[in-house]
Amino acid sequence: MPHTVSEDYMSEKELLPVINEEGEFIRLAPRNECHNGKSMLLHPVVHLHIINDRGEIFLQKRSVTKDIQPGKWDTSVGGHVDPGESVEEALRREAMEEAGIDDLHYEFIEKYIWQSDREREMVHSFYTRRSNEPETDPGEIDEGRFWSRSEIEEALDSGTFTPNFEYEYRQVLKACLI
Repeated sequence: MPHTVSEDYMSEKELLPVINEEGEFIRLAPRNECHNGKSMLLHPVVHLHIINDRGEIFLQKRSVTKDIQPGKWDTSVGGHVDPGESVEEALRREAMEEAGIDDLHYEFIEKYIWQSDREREMVHSFYTRRSNEPETDPGEIDEGRFWSRSEIEEALDSGTFTPNFEYEYRQVLKACLI
């Protein structure tokens, strides 16, 4: 899908922290350089899985205007860690921006390096339990809803979800979170 002028401009202007495999800051790089499929510059991101009291996971459908995995169902909340921001600050900011959560209580799942054909990320994965449906921002995501374990398992490996979500879903199950 072609990008708009403003998306290309923002991708050039948004700076991301580049880190080493120990998570130590190296330098700043433009977002489009981190996502160009050539540099594979490691940069930190946060993911938050929202799980309700029925064991369902809230998923967001990525906007069709996203440059990576447009239109696919993905982690409840996810985003880049901004320069100078801690992982916890990024998690709280993204939870507020994407799900309207301002009183976040969370548990750590794991930290791992995810590599796709476009980018390389150090993912800091967390979960939270909430009974109410998040208030999603239509500027951030196309739609969102809770998915049951059986719905997710029926759709695994079908192209419905981002590959990164499928990996994390399997990790969430291993951790007995749902």
